[in-house]
Amino acid sequence: MNTTSSLLRGRDLISPAIAALISVIVNYGGTFILVFQAAKVAGLSPEMTASWIWSISIGVGVTGVWLSFRYREPIITAWSTPGVAFLVSALAVTPYPEAIGAYMISAAGFVVLGLSGMFERFVRLIPPGIASGLLAGILLQFGISAFGGAKVDPLLVVVLFAAYVVLRRFTSRYAIVGILAIGLIYLICMGKADFSTIQLAIASPVFVVPEFSLHALLGIALPLFIITLTGQYMPGMLVLRNDGFKTSANPILAITGLGSLLAAPFGSHAFNVAAITAAICTGKDAHEDSAKRYIAGIACGMFYIVVGIFGVTLAALFLILPATFIATLAGLALLGTIGGSLANALTDPKGRETALITFLATAANVTLLGVGGAFWGLVAGLAAHLLIHGKFRREKWNTGNTNGL
Repeated sequence: MNTTSSLLRGRDLISPAIAALISVIVNYGGTFILVFQAAKVAGLSPEMTASWIWSISIGVGVTGVWLSFRYREPIITAWSTPGVAFLVSALAVTPYPEAIGAYMISAAGFVVLGLSGMFERFVRLIPPGIASGLLAGILLQFGISAFGGAKVDPLLVVVLFAAYVVLRRFTSRYAIVGILAIGLIYLICMGKADFSTIQLAIASPVFVVPEFSLHALLGIALPLFIITLTGQYMPGMLVLRNDGFKTSANPILAITGLGSLLAAPFGSHAFNVAAITAAICTGKDAHEDSAKRYIAGIACGMFYIVVGIFGVTLAALFLILPATFIATLAGLALLGTIGGSLANALTDPKGRETALITFLATAANVTLLGVGGAFWGLVAGLAAHLLIHGKFRREKWNTGNTNGL
């Protein structure tokens, strides 16, 4: 009996852990190059760049582990990708100590917003169909990229796709595990990924004394707050809601905001609930039993902590992987989530049109006034809903745990 229980527990760990690993690979391999670009623009030394990586990775890891363990849900945290994209240009005209001060002000804003409960009340007003349409629109580009990479490396895409289809036929639960292993073997055998130059080195945090200025407040803190709120927190919370998870946004905002505040003097610009990479860990591919998917959140956090300890070294490891491999792996891992989101968006005949508007507007990914497509897709869907149906009502998301931190 004990042996059987141990084996079951072992099986329960494998799928969530692999989903977490893929999420981390996609995060570092897909967008982390922006951190290096921003660091170069700011004129940071290698030591300060390593400190940035250390602080953001450790911060994301610790908050993700704590939130996932505390609420028994896969609450995946990540750095603000649209935020660091914005910093690539903003750091060119702002002294680094002032930027650090701006990071702290932005983080304090999220703590206040989380404690106020205002954001959670807004999230609960969003119709589920619109939330599903928003998620499907965000993820659509990743699904397309799973096959678009065939223009660059058709053989790699064919190998991964064929492996995915075969594995889904015979062992659906471990399909993503299989394509990850097969893909890495293919890259090594074909000489498309050279890991021989990677050497582990422990990162050392560098403390920067923050400075505060009106220029940095208006030029960095305020835009960073808005971009992170609309581009990360909003879609991230809707990812959780779409997969049936009910933790309130309040503690997530407060804890990630507090973590960002503490990590800012070491270079961390902002971390928050994840959106795209979270979807890899919150769906059925992570585990059939939703009550056990929180393991993916804990595993994700632990992987981030390991990367943070070794700083630039492991970040460079993820950057070695070809972009086509990362894009195809992410797209295939998200197929189930994309399909489920589209199905949910079109379930209710009354809300089908507004959900479709949200989906298409989000998928268009138009950036206006420096704000990304996810926000404008949501605005389009909500405006259409209001004009067609005349009012919003408080949606039954089954959101429990609304007060505790």
